[in-house]
Amino acid sequence: MQQAIFGALVVIGLSVPAALTAQTAPSQEKLRRGEYLATIMDCAGCHTPGIFLGKPDMERRLAGSDVGFQIPGLGTFFPPNLTPDRETGLGSWSEADIVKAVRRGTRPDGRVLAPAMPYMSYGKLTDADASALAAYLKSLKPIANRVPAIVGPNEKATAPYLSVVMPQ
Repeated sequence: MQQAIFGALVVIGLSVPAALTAQTAPSQEKLRRGEYLATIMDCAGCHTPGIFLGKPDMERRLAGSDVGFQIPGLGTFFPPNLTPDRETGLGSWSEADIVKAVRRGTRPDGRVLAPAMPYMSYGKLTDADASALAAYLKSLKPIANRVPAIVGPNEKATAPYLSVVMPQ
């Protein structure tokens, strides 16, 4: 009798995590929608190594840029790694964290994203589309790529950057 109970508990214990994973895994349709959105929103156009040098490294697509944007009075910002790498990317971010960053421009730690990120426009995404984009980013292969740190407005960036010229 005890063996039967133990056996039943083992089967239940092994089944529950699989059932939870199956319930929470995004559908292929949702991932395809997220990939489509990442493409038409041109995420790779800023967040891919080499993109601003005319030599995009598509093997590391969305792993962050080694060329930044210098914005007068604010500093130099480097587009971050959007892959789910835990050390250099979005690996510790939840889907809700990604949605909040894309739509409101706020990171999980409360810092505001660089002004070059068009979160005001992306704030118009539907809940379904924002969720699909976040699910897609979480589904990518993690790529370790640490981009240069933000450089303050009175500091000199050592990595290449594009200067944003303010209108006169």
